[in-house]
Amino acid sequence: MGSLPFTTSDVQTSTAGVLSSPTLLCTPLMGTTVDQMLIEMRKAKEIGADVVEIRLDCLRNFSPQQDLEILIKRSPLPTLVTYRPVWEGGQYEGDENKRQDALRLAMQLGASYIDVELEVAHDFNNSIYSKKPENFKVIVSSHNFHNTPSAEAIGNLVARIQATGADIVKIATTALDITDCARIFRIMVHSQIPTIGIVMGERGLISRLLSSKFGGYLTYGALEAGAISAPGQPTAKDLLDLYNFRLIRPDTKFYGIIGKPVGHSKSPLLFNAAFKSVGLNAVYLHFLVDDVKMFFDTYSTPDFGGTSCTIPHKEAALKCMDEIDPIAKKIGAINNICRRPDGKLTAFNTDYIGAISAIEDGLRELNGVNPGASSPLAGKLFVVLGAGGAGKSLAYGGAQKGARVVVANRTIERAKELADKVGGKAMTLDEVEHFHPEEGMVLANTTSVGMKPHIDVTPIPKHALKHYCLVFDAIYTPKDTRLLREAKETGAVIVYGTEMLIRQGFEQYKNFTGLPAPEDLFRQLMEQHA
Repeated sequence: MGSLPFTTSDVQTSTAGVLSSPTLLCTPLMGTTVDQMLIEMRKAKEIGADVVEIRLDCLRNFSPQQDLEILIKRSPLPTLVTYRPVWEGGQYEGDENKRQDALRLAMQLGASYIDVELEVAHDFNNSIYSKKPENFKVIVSSHNFHNTPSAEAIGNLVARIQATGADIVKIATTALDITDCARIFRIMVHSQIPTIGIVMGERGLISRLLSSKFGGYLTYGALEAGAISAPGQPTAKDLLDLYNFRLIRPDTKFYGIIGKPVGHSKSPLLFNAAFKSVGLNAVYLHFLVDDVKMFFDTYSTPDFGGTSCTIPHKEAALKCMDEIDPIAKKIGAINNICRRPDGKLTAFNTDYIGAISAIEDGLRELNGVNPGASSPLAGKLFVVLGAGGAGKSLAYGGAQKGARVVVANRTIERAKELADKVGGKAMTLDEVEHFHPEEGMVLANTTSVGMKPHIDVTPIPKHALKHYCLVFDAIYTPKDTRLLREAKETGAVIVYGTEMLIRQGFEQYKNFTGLPAPEDLFRQLMEQHA
């Protein structure tokens, strides 16, 4: 199901702001005992949550009067009480009347919110109509664990929820594609009453992160990674520290990295810290994208500033661009996409600059070459493993610097295709082990061999590494791959994948913002987190 593109009028509505107050951060408590929940509440306050969600269906041996009294009265934060039944994705399987009695009791004991399911909301709201305390709010929720319906169906659902007398509408759907989030954003922006809109699953992550941009009433952040109350829920700590959740406003520009998988990428860490350090009103997100064209067609507003681009989209994204930097065009792969003020998408390849400059510096260190002289890669035999996006970047970059390029790939056809373009030679990966026409060659691995979780494998056996003076590995999870460890043991200079990541990041930051990158900050962060 395609998503309509987000229009400029949607964004302007969000800028006008449905809510005067910023989006609240709510942390669900999943403890199985009251004591555990009390500990979790204190942790949630320390982390910086605004509200705690008391999930009564997680409690073993729940005794309503006694437990609710303790939990609500002793909570250091406002409380949202939820008693989720099995039929709506929760754990409660008992009597329905008892469940609703417990929610009514929570209201009487001073809870700030209770969350009740659409299916029973009408009768429930009627039962408390004249008894509601002044600042108390009823959230009426609907959960769809299968998909995200059409915009029209979601609109009808909102109307049904409003008709129950809800104070706050909550819609949680499931993302089959990242573009599903756009339909929920549109609902939040145009809703006449406070709305919580969440798209569950990893493809829905941006719905949680950008809820304050699009006027969401609250968003959920887990206490820790193992305690999520719904699929795709980030931790409260990540929301606040990694994505700078408190700084996101309706007029915040958003950037990100498109890939599949993408959750491992360290780019949001670097860019969000960099934006914050210079006070830029921008946020950088993880975008798990299946269909690149659909993604760019859907998210096409002026405040979507562009993306970084990683595997497997570096080539597919080319077809969606209005303009491609000449070097990126020759490489046939891009990793940096900027939306210009006129809406056009312009693409660059900063991978080759990042990797080649790191390799050159490694060679200079080895040979003590004057930085002003010609490239130390000139004349070197440069063996590139892999012919994908990163392989193309390195092969092209090496050739541009005067290296004699050899491309090795699992399928010889792809190796030949790339080698022909850069005037080099081609071979299969299996042949690399016995290829050493000379000493002091340079090796660059751009395959995924040795990447987490398969950290005990290597693309080339240790004995073959003695013919290389420098070995570079584009993999940066883990930083110290088996290939690099073994290369070091054979006496080669090694260049980490993090170096390419950091340096190509400098270039992307410049392209996104027009500002020089905070290089020391990037390095410091990579050092801490690599």
